[in-house]
Amino acid sequence: MTSGIQLAALWLRKAKSAVVFTGAGISTESGIPDFRSPGGVWTKYRTVYFDEFCQSAEARHEYWTQKAESHKQFAAADPNIGHQIIAKWEEQGTIRGVITQNIDGLHQIAGSRDVLELHGTAREVGCLDCQARFPVDPFVDQFLETNEVPPCPDCGGRLKHATVSFGQSLPELVLHRAHRWCLEADVILTIGSSLVVYPAAGLPEAGKQNGAKLIIVNRDETGLDSIADMTIPGSCGEALAAMDAAL
Repeated sequence: MTSGIQLAALWLRKAKSAVVFTGAGISTESGIPDFRSPGGVWTKYRTVYFDEFCQSAEARHEYWTQKAESHKQFAAADPNIGHQIIAKWEEQGTIRGVITQNIDGLHQIAGSRDVLELHGTAREVGCLDCQARFPVDPFVDQFLETNEVPPCPDCGGRLKHATVSFGQSLPELVLHRAHRWCLEADVILTIGSSLVVYPAAGLPEAGKQNGAKLIIVNRDETGLDSIADMTIPGSCGEALAAMDAAL
C-alpha cells in the first residue's frame, strides 16, 4: 500500500495534466449516505423519472418529498480531508480540476474552483419553463412547511432541483468539457466511484484508452479495476492524505 501511494504521488508530481474524478464514496466520509446504500433515498422511494416529473403533479410532489429528505443529509455536511486536499492540489497546480458525479457541492465549499458537475447540483433549483435558477434552501423550507410543490417565483412554472434525474440527459457542455479533460490527461485519479454508471464512467475509461495512467481509490471493486494502472482500496480521505504527504 505504501509503495502504491508513493508511486501514485510520483505520477501526480510529474503529470502535466492530472484530473480528479469523484463519486459518492468521497462524500460518505462527510456523513452523506450513498443513495444506493441500505437506508439511502433510492432504497426507500420509487424512482421518479424526468418525463413523469414534467407531466404529473403527483410525481412532482413525490420528487420533492425525496429531495427534501436528502437535502437534510447534505445541507449540514462539511467537506472532509479528501475534499480539502483536492482543493489544495488545484490551487497548487498539481491537478487541472475535478470531474464529479456528486451533487452535494462539497468540492466548491472546500475551495475547488474548476468543478465539472456531471449530475448537476442539489444546491440550486431551476425552472424547467423559464430556466431561472435559485438557491435551494428557501424552497425546501417552503415545501416542508406547506407540503406543496413550490412554483417558480419568476413565471409560476415547474421548479426542479438542478440535478440530473433518471431519463434526463447529462448537461451536454459539461460532458463535452469533461471528455476533453480526460483525453488531454496524463493521469486520472478516480476517488470513491463504483465506475459502473455510464456515460460518466466512460470518461476515465476514455482517458485510459488515450494513454493516461488510471489510479482508482475506492473501498470496493469498481467496473474499471481490470484496466487500472493502480487500485488503492480503503478510505478515500486516508488515501488522499497519504498521497498528499508523499507529494
